[in-house]
Amino acid sequence: MADRSNGPPRPPHDVAGEAANADARQRALRRLDRLAHVLDTCIPVPLLRTRIGLDGLIGLVPGIGDAATGILSLYPVVEAWRLGLPVTTILRMLGNVGVDTVIGAIPLAGDLFDFAYKANRRNVDLLRQALRARGVDESAPGG
Repeated sequence: MADRSNGPPRPPHDVAGEAANADARQRALRRLDRLAHVLDTCIPVPLLRTRIGLDGLIGLVPGIGDAATGILSLYPVVEAWRLGLPVTTILRMLGNVGVDTVIGAIPLAGDLFDFAYKANRRNVDLLRQALRARGVDESAPGG
């Protein structure tokens, strides 16, 4: 049997693989931030001193608007699953999408709710919190 103690020390983990995973995670977080911005906060409303997004505007289309934005809002949930986040986080994210989609489908009141609720921003924030809870520094490239 060969004695393995004489060779060079081996790293305890795959550093190159971790760097690739960190880069992929950073790209995913940038995509999610952009999506949340476009759907929830891309349009300033000066008189109200707030921002709205395409989620509320597309939701004004009767019948299909809220369904379309509900489907788009599932993307952060899919990314959370792909990143291996806890089921509780994924369920909370699905709850946000469900609330936004179901209440948003109510004529007029639901449209106003869509402008205020910002489910996508909430979901990206939940995803980042779950990463921090794992000890992952999601804000630093390669971190």
